[in-house]
Amino acid sequence: MEGKARQLSLERARELKSRITDYLRVQDDIETGFKLANEIEIQKQKILAVLGGTEEDWEDWHWQMENRITDAETLAKIIDVDEDECDVISDIGETYRWAISPYYAALMSISSRQCPIRWLAVPSAFEYSEEGCLDPMSEKETSPASAITRRYPDRLIIKVTNQCAMYCRHCQRRRQIGEIDNHVLGPHLKEAIEYVRSNPEIRDVLITGGDAFMLEDDAIEWILKELSSIEHVEMIRFGSRTLVTLPQRITPELCEILGKYHPVYVNTHFNHPKEITPEVAAACERLSRAGVPLGNQAVLLNGINSSVHVMKKLNHELLKIRVRPYYLFHAKVVKGTLHFHPKVETGLHIMEQLRGFTSGMAIPTYIVNAPGGLGKTPILPNYLIGWGEDYVMIRTWEGNVVKYPNFKGDMGEDIEYWDDSDE
Repeated sequence: MEGKARQLSLERARELKSRITDYLRVQDDIETGFKLANEIEIQKQKILAVLGGTEEDWEDWHWQMENRITDAETLAKIIDVDEDECDVISDIGETYRWAISPYYAALMSISSRQCPIRWLAVPSAFEYSEEGCLDPMSEKETSPASAITRRYPDRLIIKVTNQCAMYCRHCQRRRQIGEIDNHVLGPHLKEAIEYVRSNPEIRDVLITGGDAFMLEDDAIEWILKELSSIEHVEMIRFGSRTLVTLPQRITPELCEILGKYHPVYVNTHFNHPKEITPEVAAACERLSRAGVPLGNQAVLLNGINSSVHVMKKLNHELLKIRVRPYYLFHAKVVKGTLHFHPKVETGLHIMEQLRGFTSGMAIPTYIVNAPGGLGKTPILPNYLIGWGEDYVMIRTWEGNVVKYPNFKGDMGEDIEYWDDSDE
């Protein structure tokens, strides 16, 4: 019997391996920041020469911010863009601002117009489209106090700045990116914090923007200190893409500040495995050693990560640098960004091909944000396909239909428990 069981086990192992042969064939061909480290270093040296910087400058996040690429002429010295593209980039920039940190520019392919980093960072003629709207989340109608967005019973967002290290071309808040970078003024921040203080049901506060880590360390610590002094605030989160676009911002000094006010979480925004570099890994290491849990909120973007294999590779690379894939957002219907917009079926197909095919930790929750600020709605493949009085019919990740018993046990009259089924 033992020999038969072993034979069945070996047959099952071969069957399971066959289910991922398609990914095994292509995984080494998917670009990552680690694989391209040498090419990125060459591009870095080219950018330093163009900008007149040094290695020491490169590691200084303030230098990176002061030397963001913001004009087509400078960009053309770094990557191949022809005259027509330069005209489009400059023209689009009059309506939708763009800026790229030198670090993130080093990730771009010099010649390939299919480079996902170029699509994420450089304006294109697709942005002339008038479809969509500028505020699909109706944030103006969900702001009960300055700088606040509130859509849920026990948590809210405080937007502290409109500044980012790099302005993503799919940004949901592109309407707020003006010609001048503005941090929220002290009186407005105080009003936001007082709103939190006066509403004891708020237990979770997300600091975002723009990018929350664009604030100086002393401002970040002031916010942390104020919020931590509110008894009913249980956790503070930061939304920041600097891990992706400006890892130099994650300084030991910043990590020390964050570590003083736990529980503090950081949610970041990787969209492609090419964005995961040794510099990024080092920044994540610093945050992890400071006790800061890291989560990723990717956006499903047509032509960028709308492939099962690319999304799987992204999530694997994230876990290797201790970032938990948290959400996969369906791209919002933002004016000028609809070329990035996939079909919902694309997201569902990706989720189908992740569940069971890879680690549960590598599977984010697929979310569609309901229009009008109505909140996050999880979209899942249908694994519950029917039920009866004492059973449910479920579909496994391999497509097998199974009848599963469904009943409530009896623990006796002496067991006390809270049953809120009638509330």
